[in-house]
Amino acid sequence: MSSGTAWLPDAARLRAYHTTLGAWAVMLHGAVFLQYDRQSGTRAAEQFGSINWLMAVATRSAGRGAVRVRAMVSAEPWTVTGRGYPELLQVAEPYQGTTVTDRQHPHDLVSELAVLYERPVGAAGLSLYLAPVGEPALGPVAYMHRPSAAYDPVAPLGHHMQDFTHISDGVATLGVFTRRFKVEGSVFNGAHPDEVRTDLDPVRLDAYGGRLSFSPSAGSSLTAWLGHIPASGGAHAHDALNRFGASFLHTRPVAGGGEWSTALVYGADLPAGAGHPLNSLLFETSLELARNALFGRAEYVRRTAVDLALVGSVSRELDIGQVSGGYARELRGRRVSSAVGVLATLYLVPAELELFYGSRTPVGVLVYLELRPALAAHGHVMPR
Repeated sequence: MSSGTAWLPDAARLRAYHTTLGAWAVMLHGAVFLQYDRQSGTRAAEQFGSINWLMAVATRSAGRGAVRVRAMVSAEPWTVTGRGYPELLQVAEPYQGTTVTDRQHPHDLVSELAVLYERPVGAAGLSLYLAPVGEPALGPVAYMHRPSAAYDPVAPLGHHMQDFTHISDGVATLGVFTRRFKVEGSVFNGAHPDEVRTDLDPVRLDAYGGRLSFSPSAGSSLTAWLGHIPASGGAHAHDALNRFGASFLHTRPVAGGGEWSTALVYGADLPAGAGHPLNSLLFETSLELARNALFGRAEYVRRTAVDLALVGSVSRELDIGQVSGGYARELRGRRVSSAVGVLATLYLVPAELELFYGSRTPVGVLVYLELRPALAAHGHVMPR
């Protein structure tokens, strides 16, 4: 169980609280990062804030199948403000009549509100996912739900080309699955959530996508996706585009009760009329050794001048990237686990952006205290 209907490897641990309410089995999980974020260079910025989310899933039997009610909320509209938190080279966003650059926007107050129904059909299973706010079958497991990013709260630079649809205002997904394979098709709202992060946007179904998932073993999950997002107007205007990509997630236990999780994600957008796609590639990994964790991420992204709000100043398309690494020390409690961590990021800036960023290798540093459930459960609330 992860974001939307995406599959994590079964071996991945899910830290969560479990209880029952009558016929319902309830699971709560999430994370709170209290952090200081400092970005260097000409576009230097700093912020004390909190990246956070809480997710609840209630499951019960329904006829021959099971129904799950899912909800995910975040306080980020207040804890990192509507402008978001500093992150160099991230996609520019409209905000209150201006354009905010080098920042990652907050998650919506309501990031998921969905119902999922699953039942056996012959030797396979059938699933139906309906959500006024949810995630379609387009993209990998969203970054905050990947075990490989459990200690890294910062959004990848390729987020908008890989999994930004994890918050879509209107989703309907039909899937057929076995223990190894799942095929899904979605219709969903292709518009980006507006800058008012505390309300629910109008539901519409104007985009579509499909995803194939394969779990060759308990420790691995492979996914490929393809979809179409129509042109959108308003402050978040964009041309129509086709989106495609693939991901590989792997998790295995290590001595001492830890685990080693890795993700490789390729995501691309092909805008209408373009002769080639805009590509992104991400590698991230997290190694837990007893109470210590080492984690890192490396990215390549083909970004447009529009994405950087530098139209007319630089080439139409530019290659950017980043390499980051961090360390966290877990302080275990009976009910709540805390971890103190530090993350350092080296941004890779092309020569023609050096004037704007003051360096070809500006640096970002994030220091945090993370809070999350202390209890660990393996696999899913209900087995596949």
